Amino acid sequence: MKKKLFLGVDVGSSLFKASILDGDSGEIIASVDYPDVEQPIIARKQGWAEQDPEMWWQNFLGSFRKLVNNHGINPADIAAIGISYQMHGLVVLNDDLKPMRPAIIWCDSRAIEFGEDALERIGEEKALQNLLNYPGNFTASKLAWFKHSEPVAFSRLNKFMLPGDYIAMKLAGYPTTTEAGLSEGIFWDFEKGDISEDIMDTFGFSKKSIPDIVPTFTDRVRISKSIARELGMSDDVRISYRAGDQPNNAFSLNVLNPGELAATAGTSGVIYAVTDKNFYDSESRVNTFLHVNNTHTEKRNGVLVCINGTGITYRWLRNTFSVDGLLEYEQLNSMVARTKPGAKQLFFLPFGNGAERVIKNKNIGAQLLNLDFNQHSTEHILRSALEGIIFGMNIGFNILKENDIYCDTIKVGHANLFLSDTFQDIFAHVTDTNFELYNTDGAAGAARGAAYGIGHYSSFDEMFSTLKCIKRIEPVRSKVEQYKDLYGKWSEYLDRFINES
Repeated sequence: MKKKLFLGVDVGSSLFKASILDGDSGEIIASVDYPDVEQPIIARKQGWAEQDPEMWWQNFLGSFRKLVNNHGINPADIAAIGISYQMHGLVVLNDDLKPMRPAIIWCDSRAIEFGEDALERIGEEKALQNLLNYPGNFTASKLAWFKHSEPVAFSRLNKFMLPGDYIAMKLAGYPTTTEAGLSEGIFWDFEKGDISEDIMDTFGFSKKSIPDIVPTFTDRVRISKSIARELGMSDDVRISYRAGDQPNNAFSLNVLNPGELAATAGTSGVIYAVTDKNFYDSESRVNTFLHVNNTHTEKRNGVLVCINGTGITYRWLRNTFSVDGLLEYEQLNSMVARTKPGAKQLFFLPFGNGAERVIKNKNIGAQLLNLDFNQHSTEHILRSALEGIIFGMNIGFNILKENDIYCDTIKVGHANLFLSDTFQDIFAHVTDTNFELYNTDGAAGAARGAAYGIGHYSSFDEMFSTLKCIKRIEPVRSKVEQYKDLYGKWSEYLDRFINES
């Protein structure tokens, strides 16, 4: 009997991850990372961050071939494809559906002034009530920068899209997007349940530049015959699921209902809470988007806390401290495990990857404080960085608690910084939350989404029956109090730099 397999891909800013779900067993049977060297981020000016969309497509093809060749996967057995992708990016296409310039990705800060101008013109109260966010530095503001700064190219704009939409378009041969994706770009009016007229009119955008909108889970988008032949697939394969990396991470952990929490710590670090309310923070330090299972009859929104400088901080430290050869992350984790909480009063502000929403879109840069050449070693710097990352995430976590968008358990996948036992332990005690680690990641979630999108599973409960919790941490009160004291001291330093910026 022919197998029914499902391909999930996670389009990260660092690399691609691809996984295969066996539809009969419900197990992930193959998984790869690609490429072997992290994808470059182009920074032509301070605060800019770009990537070539064609590089993403080539790396999708590379990850697929690696999956097939290394694990003996028959492409003809693949029934559907799911895509997880880095959020808030901007890809602009001409009439030939070719990128007109490099993609402006999530951590690029250039469009802040355009978002601030739009906020003033729309009005703060109306923006928060309808958009649930300030326009800030999201995709809509990046498109406004493109219109202002490259007007000749903008005059030839056919469609704009998010990174995952680009991969879906390359597979299908025509452009589509989703309501959830538009909400990530701040194009969505939550009060009206439609595209925001305020954003479109304020920025002077045409609705013709928006791709056709399809559901997050759908059997309507079919792979093109030419790509099916190239990949060895049936031309009946559907691109049946698409979601930003953070909603998808929550989905991969079966975080779908109000009060449930997920976290991830890749290039950026995120805490993500599901609510059935149109929640907004009065200062837009956390952000609300449509969740993957939102419907017009059952509201599901995702409230996102983001720190840009997470995995990228650890990568920078790894590269900086590598002398004779590149250190492995396992080596760094072992070094951190040898140190004690507080790193001998060394504090790290991990804000070196653009403007940060949790500190009101300030760009204060990364800071290492209290360094003593006689007291501190590489291990202490690494420890202070991990603690600083989690302290930064905890700013937003406290905002969620203050607004009753909270429960006492948080779920994470076994990936990225959460591969570190020390990071897990610090996270559980700083947030003072029961911690559950699961055998999943973004690519596995995308593969499950692909299966659900074509109706292979009749319910989410059936689909997640094979999801396993592999570790639990219950916070110890003495360690919670210790980290509370450290967090207070760290916050004092942060306030000083915010006030001085």
